[in-house]
Parts: sequence; C-alpha cells; structure tokens
Amino acid sequence: MDLRGLVDLLSHHLYSSPKVYLRELLQNAVDAITARRAEQPDAPALVRLAVEEGGTGRGRTLRIEDSGIGLTESDVHSLLATIGRSSKRSGRPGSPGPVDPSVPADAVTGLESARSEFLGQFGIGLLACFVVAERIRVVSRSARHLGAPPVEWTARDDGSYTVRALPDDARTEPGTTVYLQARAGSQEWLDEERVLSLARDFGALLPYDVRVGERPVTDLPAPWERRHPSPGARRVALARHCHETFGFSPLDAIDLDVPLAGIRGVAYVLPQAVSPAQRAGHRVHLKGMLLTDRAEQLLPDWAFFVRCVLDTDSLRPTASREALYEDETLAAVREALGERIRSWLSELAAGDPDRLSAFVSVHHLGVKSLARHDRDMLRTMLPWLPFETTDGRLSLEEFARRHRVVHFTRTVEEFRQVAPIASAQGIGVVNGGYTYDTELVEALPSVRPDTSVAELDGETVTAHLDTVDPADELALGAFLAAARARLDPLGCDVALRAFHPVSVPALHLDDRRARHEQARADAEEQADDLWAGILGSLRGSAPRARLVLNHRNALIRRISALRDPDLIGTATESLYGQALLMAQRPLRPGDSALLNRAFLGLLEWATHTEHGEQNR
Repeated sequence: MDLRGLVDLLSHHLYSSPKVYLRELLQNAVDAITARRAEQPDAPALVRLAVEEGGTGRGRTLRIEDSGIGLTESDVHSLLATIGRSSKRSGRPGSPGPVDPSVPADAVTGLESARSEFLGQFGIGLLACFVVAERIRVVSRSARHLGAPPVEWTARDDGSYTVRALPDDARTEPGTTVYLQARAGSQEWLDEERVLSLARDFGALLPYDVRVGERPVTDLPAPWERRHPSPGARRVALARHCHETFGFSPLDAIDLDVPLAGIRGVAYVLPQAVSPAQRAGHRVHLKGMLLTDRAEQLLPDWAFFVRCVLDTDSLRPTASREALYEDETLAAVREALGERIRSWLSELAAGDPDRLSAFVSVHHLGVKSLARHDRDMLRTMLPWLPFETTDGRLSLEEFARRHRVVHFTRTVEEFRQVAPIASAQGIGVVNGGYTYDTELVEALPSVRPDTSVAELDGETVTAHLDTVDPADELALGAFLAAARARLDPLGCDVALRAFHPVSVPALHLDDRRARHEQARADAEEQADDLWAGILGSLRGSAPRARLVLNHRNALIRRISALRDPDLIGTATESLYGQALLMAQRPLRPGDSALLNRAFLGLLEWATHTEHGEQNR
C-alpha cells in the first residue's frame, strides 16, 4: 500500500483541515471507554492529552491516553494494520470477529447496546493522524483479557509498521496510549494551546473527563440544559453563548428538544435579515463530539433566519465525519425541527405580540416562505406580515378588511404604473412583485373565504377612470388621430380619460400578455425569414399597451390644442417616454431612441421662436 498517497488523499479530499486529527483521536478514546463501560459500568472514564517537546533530532509529540477497552496483540494485527476495519462494526468492541461464545449473554446485550453509542464507524480514524504525524506509536492493554501482556504498534507514514508484546510493567492498567510524532511542517498542529483549543471545540460536550494537562476540556451540562434562576437569566446566558459561538446577539432563542429524534439544542434567531440563498452554518454534535459547524441541510429551506447548535444521537455522519448523511432519518429530523420553529412562531403570536412584531419586522421573508406552504401558519400570521399596498404598508388582514376585492400586480413595475391612479380611484392594489407575495395574495381566499382576489390589468384600471364628454372627445379627434398614428408602430394605443391626481398628465398601462406580445413582435422584426415565420405563427391576441391621457391635466389641454401634426407627434412621444419613466419601467432600445428624438424635437421647436409663435 502506498500510505503516503492515501494520506494525501485523506488530507486533500476527505478532510477539510488537518485539525480533524484531534477529533479522530478523541473519538477513538471515547469509543474505547464506551466499549469498556458496556462490560464494566464502574470502569474509569478518563482521557488525558499532553504535549512533549522532543530532544535533539526529535519533533514535538502529542500523547493521548484513555482508560478504555484496550487491545490485545491479535486485535492490533486485525484492526490497526487493516485500513477500513472498525471494531465498532464487528461483533464486539476491540475484536474483529464474531462475539466470543465465552462472553456471557448479558454482556453481549450490553455490547450491542454500546455499539449504537460509538462515534466512529469507518475504520480510518487513526490513519487520519498521519496528516500531521510522521510516526504513530500505540501502547495498549486489554481490559477484557487481563492476562494478556501490553502490546505496542508502531507505524510510519511510508506504510511500514511493527507489532510487539511488551513486559507487563510497560502498562499496568487497561487502556490505550497513542503517541503522535509531528511531521515536518506540522509542528504547530501539536502546539499545546492549539491542542487545547481544538479539544474544546470538538469535545466540549463529551460525557467523559477529558483534560489537556490539568486543564479541562469538557463543559457540561450543555448551555441549553443548564439551570438558571429565571427565564430572563437563561435568555441572557444563551445570548452570551450565541455571541461566543456565532458572533452575533440573537433576537431570540428557540429550544430544540425533540426526544423522538434524539435532538437536544437551541436555534438562535439572527438579528438582521439574510438572503434565502445564503448558506447556513449549523453546529452539530454527534453524541457530544462536534461533527460539523457547517451543516447546511439540517433545517427546511424556509428557516434560513436561524442558526442552530445541537447534539444528536440519531443522525449519520459521512465518511469524513464532517457532514450529515442525507437519508430518511435526516429528513425526519429536518421536519421535526421545522415543526418546532413553527410552534415557536404560533406561541409568539398567541402570547408575545411585541416579540413577534420585532421578529417579523426583520424576518418577514422567512415567515412568508413558510406561510405559502402552510395554510395554518398563513392564517396565524396574516395580522403580522407586511405588504406594500396602495394604502401604504399593511398586513393582508387589515387590507382585506378595507377592500372587498383585493387586486394585485405580479411585478413591481406594474404596481408603480398604477399605484397613484388606483389609490385616487379607490382601487385597492397589493404589490405582488416581491418574493412570495403573489402566492400569498392568491392564497388569501383559502383562509378568508369572504375575500375576493383578482389580478389587476390595464382594462380594469381604465374601466375605473372617468370618461370624457363625447362632444369634447369628438372635438379632439384630429389630435387623438395624430397621437395614435405616432405610437402605433410601438404597439401602443392612445385613450383619453379624466382622472385624479390631476398632476399626472399620462398613464402607461399594459400587462404581462401585452409585454410578451410586444417582445415577440420585436423579435420577429429583427429575425431572419425562417425565425420571423415561426415567431409570426406565435402571434397572440393580447391587448395592446395603452397610453391614457388625463383630460383634467392642464398640460394635456394645451397639447390637445396644437394644430401641427409633427408637433403633436413629438409631444405624444414625450408623454409616452415620461409615463414609462414614472412607472420605472426598463426601457427598450426603441424607447430610449424615442425619448432622445422627442427631447431634441421639443428643444428645436422651443428655440425657433417664429415656428413656436406660429403654433402657440
């Protein structure tokens, strides 16, 4: 075996960082203690780490000693010399084969139970230590076979190893000691302060007594399980833990106690809004050992506003033990945690409206994402979720009480087109152009059966505008004909109406169907014969866009009195461009050219006094 090649594979492709070597050492020690306690419940549970500075010609050495099950010489040959062989998957801890028939039945039951408590399952943990070590020495004595002598296994990163029995006095107590001699360039990973920091990061929640020198590693009970004199004191303590762990002070903390899923922990609510696409980094401990601080698939997608720290007994790690294995168990846990966050929101809505209001003001996007799939949550959150409307920023609940029919637009541009006019005409419109808003407005009748919802289009708006006296419109026939002729190539009709506010001279109205038809027509015009024929066959019957002129506006009255058709056309183009800009619509190249042409035309007309006087 090319061990150097395998170590390179581990360090560059399986593990994200050399620091995982310490997790693997801790993991093996904890599993060894778990195995021994399955047979000897009163056995000591100690893990000790120490850094030794080498003498001349020797590098720094890390020693880790545990009071676990230990190994015999046959165990060493079978387990340490075979990559992928794990005692945790074999018949009994510390043995590669079936359960020894001499082991009592009750002990077998205990061993089977203990196996479910093991952290390692893949048989590559000790090998990972070669990422930072050039030499590994293991000295072990079996707790199961007390008469067997201690055994020593020494391996180098070139793939060679030796095994030998030691005198009885080499190790008198059962357990295992591992010595790592640092490889060149990896000395800093075996520095005592670095070892202590890594040990606390990985093992703070381990159930056994772990120390680096005399300094403790474990910090139990977990922050979410500690007792406090009051709920307020607990919130302060959890906020401190969140700041130490994630670097922010949370809006709130949500307990994640899900016994059936083996989950214990807390979710911290972010104090600022984040994008739904932002990758969440949750810290997941597996039976007390930190598995990953970048778990992304732990929560439903809509719960992007929290960061979790939890300990679990039920989830499976990947081979690198730095991520969660996607399986049915993880899917069930994800659903259970999502339900817990839903319950928290419902509890706030029922009993703490101030905290809920503070939360929704920051994370309404996450709640909307949840509500679009959960009708009960939509019903609960209706009074709280904000929407942009023609009446201002309101909840759907309040807006639906004000308007018998709730109109909505699908884009922000459509809303900006009609909002001032619709508001003046008493039409209630919700801006559905933001993420999830259209879906929620369309779902409104499912939770408020007496509410009608309708998409707003240009025809609806025009129908609410006052018509002009037929005699006045007839008198302006020549003006309207010239205006329509100028805008016809742009796919836009001209209509004359009277509406408020009078300060708005013109209103550009279209809908998605009109825009799609215009885009198709533009593409047909620019395409070759083949594609023009194909696009022509797709011609639809969508209504054309419409420029509605406000007969109440003084500027429109002056323009309608012009007699020069060219000047009427230029003025109409200017009104068309100004209406597009007022709606904050993206301009097509043809629209930009029109605006430029209209501006220059008006400028030329204004600077030729005689021409201006003739047409004033």
